[in-house]
Amino acid sequence: AQFVELDVTLTHDQQVVVIHDDTVDRTTDGSGRVSGYDLGALQQLDAGSWFHPRFAGERIPALDEVLKQVAPRAHINIEIKSHQLTDPGLVGLIEKAVINLVLARRVKKRVLVSSFDQGVLKRIKQLDPAMDVGLISKQSPLEETVAACLELGVFSYHPHLASIDRDLVEALHRAGVHIFPWNIDDAGDIQHAFSLGVDGLIAKDPLLVRQCYNGEPH
Repeated sequence: AQFVELDVTLTHDQQVVVIHDDTVDRTTDGSGRVSGYDLGALQQLDAGSWFHPRFAGERIPALDEVLKQVAPRAHINIEIKSHQLTDPGLVGLIEKAVINLVLARRVKKRVLVSSFDQGVLKRIKQLDPAMDVGLISKQSPLEETVAACLELGVFSYHPHLASIDRDLVEALHRAGVHIFPWNIDDAGDIQHAFSLGVDGLIAKDPLLVRQCYNGEPH
């Protein structure tokens, strides 16, 4: 795979950590909001056993650790979720913290910041106009999508696979926007996506993508 996609949020002591949910209940042996833990306490939780016993004792990593370990080997797609309703105190803080880490590690050319929330992307661009950003969406009305991508100055658009067609792909390409659809579960999805002319896939099984794609890897 050329990219690794991950989600981030902030701890109580303003450390950026890699975890999908705003709470630790589903994927650790703890409970409560991530923003209620300091990093040290958060990293005492078992974040692996829920998935499989062989991952028992796995810890929630700080984003800085991931940038250090992964950025030399792959690009990183950092998704920042909207916190307007769930944790409004994080709005603005998480964008600044992510940018500071990326710049400190000197990996800006290896990072894409993505979000469903256009406000997140606007704040990222205000902090660093040269940072690549990607807009995620579940629905893709053509004119609205192209207009939003142009307004935000995105590098890429990440639509739900079921919501796109060739007209949208071609319109975005004319606007200089890459298309990376998600909800890719099987070989049929992979082949359908590439038949539309997309630039890459956000998929669960990169080996299957390579097996299904007959040209040069995207």
